[in-house]
Amino acid sequence: MFAFLRALKRTDAASLLPRITSGDIVLIDVRDPGELNSGRAEGALNLPLSRLRSAADPKHAGHNQALSLQKPVALYCASGARSAQGMMILRKLGYKETYNIGGLSHWQNAGGSVKR
Repeated sequence: MFAFLRALKRTDAASLLPRITSGDIVLIDVRDPGELNSGRAEGALNLPLSRLRSAADPKHAGHNQALSLQKPVALYCASGARSAQGMMILRKLGYKETYNIGGLSHWQNAGGSVKR
């Protein structure tokens, strides 16, 4: 339970924006495809929470090649709850540097661009 509470703590998106923009951090949108009509952070991968484990697991046939245990990852969703769950999944898989930036609105408020 304490791990989940720590995962709920958001990292300020503004502090990560330069690293995400430069490609140093992979940005993942864990919302379901039906939620994307409100827009999506520019350059974000859409990996719904239900598919995140297989997409992030290097041993799984469905592994997304953009993800690596050594590359930092930032996640967002609608409010920050699912991105916190996603952080816990990634940490269990062995990802060392993970960030929960909250919701899409937190990304926008930090100056991140949104593709509609």
